[in-house]
Amino acid sequence: MKRIIAAAAILLASGAILTAFTRSGEPVSKQTSAQSNKLATKWALDKSHSNLRFTVTHMVVSEVDGSFKNFDGTFEHTKPDFSDAKIVFTVDVNSINTDNENRDKHLKGEDFFAADKFPQIKFESTSFKPLGDNKYKLDGNLTVRDITKPVSFDVTYGGTLNSQRGAKAGFKAKTTINRFDFGLKWNRLTEAGGLTVSKDVAVTVNIELNEVK
Repeated sequence: MKRIIAAAAILLASGAILTAFTRSGEPVSKQTSAQSNKLATKWALDKSHSNLRFTVTHMVVSEVDGSFKNFDGTFEHTKPDFSDAKIVFTVDVNSINTDNENRDKHLKGEDFFAADKFPQIKFESTSFKPLGDNKYKLDGNLTVRDITKPVSFDVTYGGTLNSQRGAKAGFKAKTTINRFDFGLKWNRLTEAGGLTVSKDVAVTVNIELNEVK
């Protein structure tokens, strides 16, 4: 009987120690992690107030603009300065629009994006570094035609405000990429020897975000 009572006492003591350990020992990190997750601020893209545009040099002497009409993205962070932000952005290649049907068809074809085989462009951030004065450096991996390369964006933070529908935030991101790096290698030379379409593509992304409740 005494052994049974002693065993029960040991079990009760073990339970008390385990409870205390859970509250103040190693598992606290898990609790802290859960609390951090609760504190994470999540944003969704306001597509009707965002745009994704690109510009290339044509025939060496002028520029041609285009855009993608269908895209989506998420933005999540826990720090108020966004320095730990995780950003994911996807683009529907078939939504490309340069205001010229034949040119758009060519861009969707094998010479460029091969949209039937690779219908999506994807960007995933690896860091979002504050530079001061509402400027940031956004680094991440860009995937086009299943080719993934690191890219960096120069970002300007437009601010955050509270509206009747909730908090909103705005950012503008710019970069220049070499299309040859991503397999967009169609090339034709002008009579003077320059590229008909430049290898460098200037990309500008204007986004407005809605805080997810």
